[in-house]
Amino acid sequence: MAPPPSPKRDVVWLDGLRGIASVLVVTAHICRSLAPHLVAPSMSDRGPATLFQLPFFRCFVMGRASVAVFALVTGYINSLGPLKKSRAGSADAALTGIARSAFRRFGRFMIPAIVATLISWLACQFGAYKIAHIADSQWIRDSSPRDSTSFAGAVNDLFTSLVTTWVDGGNEYDKIQWTLTYLLKGSMMTYLSLLALIYVKPRWRMLILVGMFLFKWRSGDALVGFNVYCGILLAEVSIDPDVVNFMSEHPWFQAVTSSSLIILGFFFCSYPEEHPEWASWSRKMQDFGRLIFPHDSEYARFYPGMGADALATGIMFNPTAKTVLSHRFLCYMGRLSWPVYLIHAPLIQTVLTWVLFGASVRPSRGKDENGNEMPPGYLPLAKPWVVMFAIPLFYVFLYRAADLWQRYVDPWCGRVTQHFEDLVFRDDAKAEKPQLPS
Repeated sequence: MAPPPSPKRDVVWLDGLRGIASVLVVTAHICRSLAPHLVAPSMSDRGPATLFQLPFFRCFVMGRASVAVFALVTGYINSLGPLKKSRAGSADAALTGIARSAFRRFGRFMIPAIVATLISWLACQFGAYKIAHIADSQWIRDSSPRDSTSFAGAVNDLFTSLVTTWVDGGNEYDKIQWTLTYLLKGSMMTYLSLLALIYVKPRWRMLILVGMFLFKWRSGDALVGFNVYCGILLAEVSIDPDVVNFMSEHPWFQAVTSSSLIILGFFFCSYPEEHPEWASWSRKMQDFGRLIFPHDSEYARFYPGMGADALATGIMFNPTAKTVLSHRFLCYMGRLSWPVYLIHAPLIQTVLTWVLFGASVRPSRGKDENGNEMPPGYLPLAKPWVVMFAIPLFYVFLYRAADLWQRYVDPWCGRVTQHFEDLVFRDDAKAEKPQLPS
């Protein structure tokens, strides 16, 4: 996910939205670890469903819409300032800001990701993931790295992961970082679009952005593409005086439209990642998807993307929803969303796994047909009362660790980025220096 930019008061509700999205990413990965059946819409084909397999409720245990939210927020926040300057007749100043922001974005993405990978690599070489390899959880086993056979091999594996993270999304020491290369491309997509459109009249710019949204839709770029352009378009619409005046003069239309979009967004976000044919409601969504989505596209990416776009649009025009999301606790969670995203998977695979599986005993599997002792089974999950206490405490531990990351690691990464910017930028481009995050 995208690292949080400098706070802006007129988009504070996006901090709250991003905070909720980051919590849902963590929850989705915990559910994949301990309750993988929640990914499907029912327990079996046309079978019964649990509460969190039903539409709307399943949004609490799914994380794909969160990635779409991060892409949309990237487009919205990165474009809002330049678009305001363009409308105010300061397009040249907007271009200067775009140039600096685009350069700085690489450091704000890559340096924290390198630090997180390095920490996970060290933990792996010291055996922190050994319990994860024998835990009775397929997601934990599959996503946890294995230590290298030699020091030279460990260094080579680290270097390979640091490179492939930004080439094809592969990172052996934190597989969740696969999204970062796509979100970085989304940021560059935003800056490139602003570079091309900053001198265009607002009405024509909105029309072109709609065209780019449809192009990304038709080309199947459901992970980042059309969500980024939806974010840029929403930023443009949010500062358009005609739209703002129309909404303020028609409060009933605003209330009905925004509420309907929020409900529709949650329903779209409910689309299951696996076995949509198992439930009648998801089968109907699958049939509808064949009509509106490109051929051979991944509906489990398109529907959450549509849902995130509808949800953000509805919230933007709903004062009550914006007030709720602007609560200081949600904004605090939003400010921690970047470190939470970077560290949550390694902490699930180590700390949470130690607590939930570490005290168990591997069950014996007896002997095979030749009389040889078979390898023991996987470590079973701890008793329910342990799980009930451990998971809430893990969230507290995770956000405390993220708070420490924001206080100490993020400022250091910002200083490194700023130092490199000062080193390579021309003197006339350094006249107005950005503030480092506190």
